Amino acid sequence: MGTVVADMTMSVDGFIADPDDGVGPLFDWYDEGDVEFTFPGNGMESRVSAASAGHLERVVSELGALVTGRRLYDVAHAWSGSHPAGVPVFVVTHTPPGSAPSGSTPFTFVTDGVESAIAQAQAAAGAKTVVIASANVASQALDAGLLDVINVSLAPVMLGRGIPFFSGLKRYPVMLEDPVIVPGSRVTHMYFRVRRQRQPTRASGTAAPCR
Repeated sequence: MGTVVADMTMSVDGFIADPDDGVGPLFDWYDEGDVEFTFPGNGMESRVSAASAGHLERVVSELGALVTGRRLYDVAHAWSGSHPAGVPVFVVTHTPPGSAPSGSTPFTFVTDGVESAIAQAQAAAGAKTVVIASANVASQALDAGLLDVINVSLAPVMLGRGIPFFSGLKRYPVMLEDPVIVPGSRVTHMYFRVRRQRQPTRASGTAAPCR
């Protein structure tokens, strides 16, 4: 089965969106270069730096399926039925919508949890990568030991508050390998492989050092 990757743009202070789900300056890097990149799923065009174009080309070429949460699905208005990545999308939800939107993307609504969604996505992707594009789903996958790589596109902005990339982890600390770093324009792409040796869960009530 293919690698499972969490891939999102994040502010320097750890947020992937503001409290109202807006991305604002986080996505400035999609229009900060002179290399045109066209997303295969819906023809959306961006002009990025050469380094960011290489990052996007690698992610898209290796991608076989996407896993997301219902919140992002709703905020994005189901991408008007055609996700930019052009691959099957598996949506983790308690209550599926009445019908899937019409468009080029096959949507599957998974009601029995993140592990099931990832398994179904891996079956669809074959040897290709499964990307998780949802903060809450990524945290659950990391807790379950199902996440192989964390891709962070770090934007040079501090939001102050908002939706964190990872929060509420039940198993920590999580050790990562040294990052591969690709500087772009208005963004730095960083790739961390997750170490498989998991540390014990910190017991509740254990004194933590002052910070």
